[in-house]
Amino acid sequence: MLVAQSIPELRTAITAWRRAGERIAFVPTMGNLHQGHLTLVAEARARAERVVVSIFVNPMQFDRAEDLANYPRTLEQDCDALRAAGADLVFTPTPEIIYPQGVASHTFVEVPGLSELLEGALRPGHFRGVTTVVSKLFNLVQPDVACFGQKDFQQLAIIRKMVEDMAMPIEIVPVATVRAADGLALSSRNGYLNEAERTIAPTLARVMNTLAGRLAGGERDLSLLVREGAAELDGAGFKTDAIDIVDARTLQPLSAESREAVILMAAYLGKARLIDNQVVSLS
Repeated sequence: MLVAQSIPELRTAITAWRRAGERIAFVPTMGNLHQGHLTLVAEARARAERVVVSIFVNPMQFDRAEDLANYPRTLEQDCDALRAAGADLVFTPTPEIIYPQGVASHTFVEVPGLSELLEGALRPGHFRGVTTVVSKLFNLVQPDVACFGQKDFQQLAIIRKMVEDMAMPIEIVPVATVRAADGLALSSRNGYLNEAERTIAPTLARVMNTLAGRLAGGERDLSLLVREGAAELDGAGFKTDAIDIVDARTLQPLSAESREAVILMAAYLGKARLIDNQVVSLS
């Protein structure tokens, strides 16, 4: 497995694979890898001859400097895990390589509409940072296919629209959320939980599943569902940030034409902000 920090190193490998007629699959990450990331790598491995993984903690998508500073960086362990998972190349650029003139003066890519609602309204500028760095990484790696986790539901929708709008010849593959045995969605941010909080954390998925069952059963008083879900979370020790129930295709409010809803959950537990989602058929 090649570990490349510089753009020339990356491009040399990509060029050689292209000349050999090999397909390239890409998994962008911020490191601190867990089984969810490795599931993305396995999916990528099944879809191409070569697998590239990036590890880059992207300063443009953080709205708080302390979150950026505190984000766990575990490069050595990550590379060991990726080597065992069969990755061919790990791209590990520094911020100076990705943003040579600094973040503030760098050209940005933004998907209008989708980037400004729901999670985007809570974290202004976050999705601009995501789409800018993913667009640049796509340009560098030139993948045939890229794998993204469905846990970040809105992010996945935004990346898909960016690829469609910009006519990028890349297949975006969604990969189902990987969960611990107790139902908690795997996330790097789970590492912020202490032992007591980790015991409480699966309540997020349990509340979500309850709301999904009620929605699938025909309940349509969304305000009541959200209030009761938030009350249960807060009673368990969370601080609810947002519960949204919207059209799974458009992320707009449900309408008579909606066939699937998505429940989007976000809540603080101690230092960790946990998110989850579930799609519900309305037919």
